[in-house]
Amino acid sequence: MDKPKRKPLRLPDYDYAAHGAYFITICTDQRKPLLWSDDCPYFDPQRQVGAAISRPQICLPLSQYGRIAEQAILAIPTHYPAVTVDNYVIMPNYIHAILRITTIDDSGRILSAPTLSTIVGQMKRWVSKQSGRPIWQKSFYDHIIRNQREYLDTWAYIDGNPFKWAEDPLFCTE
Repeated sequence: MDKPKRKPLRLPDYDYAAHGAYFITICTDQRKPLLWSDDCPYFDPQRQVGAAISRPQICLPLSQYGRIAEQAILAIPTHYPAVTVDNYVIMPNYIHAILRITTIDDSGRILSAPTLSTIVGQMKRWVSKQSGRPIWQKSFYDHIIRNQREYLDTWAYIDGNPFKWAEDPLFCTE
């Protein structure tokens, strides 16, 4: 019996190593809530311990897998100098992030940039290896951020995500 064909997730003929900002979502396998700790399954705004790259952000009650995922997110610019993580949030069963690929540095030199799939794939493999088990769903969702308004809306969406967890389409309690 033939397996059903997957719908392509990427734009045909688009260069995903091109200069620009990208909104990505990476889900856990079967959307299991592996990334927050069991002792505190819901967001607690009183806990202010975590950080985003560019400024302090809400801390979420990360599990050991969530902490490993956060390490991987923070390490992306170390592995790929042409890439920055502008903002991110780790939810119980997925991650949202804005990744920016810059193809020219401050001195005008052209940078070699990996594709978005390479960046995400390497991060997912590292997290699974460190976790001792595969934890990610196949592939990931992306959206090419086309202008400043989309960028600001996406940033606000990421920042507000933990506060709306119970209304999220990916919400789960087990």
